[in-house]
Amino acid sequence: MLKVQHVIKSLRPTQWTKNLFIFASLIFAQKFFDILLLLKTLAAFAIFCLLSGSLYILNDVCDLEEDRFHPKKSKRPIASGTISKYQALGIFILLSLSSLLLAFFLNRNFFVASLIYFLLQLFYSIKLKDVVILDVFIIAAGFVIRVIAGGLVIEVSLSSWLLICTILLALFLSMSKRRHELLLLEENASSHRPILKEYSAYLLDQMIAVVTASTLIAYCLYTISEETIKKFGTKNLVFSTPFVLYGIFRYLYLIHQREKGGSPEELIIKDKPLLIDILLWIGTVIVILYFF
Repeated sequence: MLKVQHVIKSLRPTQWTKNLFIFASLIFAQKFFDILLLLKTLAAFAIFCLLSGSLYILNDVCDLEEDRFHPKKSKRPIASGTISKYQALGIFILLSLSSLLLAFFLNRNFFVASLIYFLLQLFYSIKLKDVVILDVFIIAAGFVIRVIAGGLVIEVSLSSWLLICTILLALFLSMSKRRHELLLLEENASSHRPILKEYSAYLLDQMIAVVTASTLIAYCLYTISEETIKKFGTKNLVFSTPFVLYGIFRYLYLIHQREKGGSPEELIIKDKPLLIDILLWIGTVIVILYFF
């Protein structure tokens, strides 16, 4: 018998924290305290939770055989057989169509962004996850689309700096995840996820080093650019950079010294120093943008 708790677990609610990127446009548009726009963003967040959840179910169906041999993923409802393959497909169709329909009624442009996200992740689950380098770019694109969708639903223009910083940070997280998978599974890595045979720890470390430096430089330049100062009317955003520096260095410490990083959303919640740093960064940005 299909149980609600098993369905909810398959939707991976812990990964819904990724959808918080939808709020980026609201915060940086200085509209966070606009109740109507906040409610629209909350609705967009809820829709993306349903949409991304349905895609996680599809991904679990596509990776069914490989996940059964994974130390952690084998315990998921679909891999363990608690939810059958056909039940999972039915849930995927129902939730994905429902969420897209809700997106259509919320905002037409938001619907277009949601549909693009859906199709991109659909092709990723079916084929593109096996294309080297492109696989991590598609994962990163998912974060960028979330930011764009958040801007479209409240109808505000997006800063090119915000998009650049988002895609660099997303690449950093996705490459770190690939590195963790590679080291965790060792010689069984390619049998679980074929694309991992195209990577090595050294290659991923080089790629992570590039995007780490790029992310830090991009954010620093963003805070002191004339465009940013003119838009927000303050030079003080530069004081938020120490939190970004600490957050990235802490994450690097966790993936290299603690051998974590396989699940960024869980790592952020469970690692208190990292969580506190993120909350301090958000608080600092809000204070600077709204009170100075």
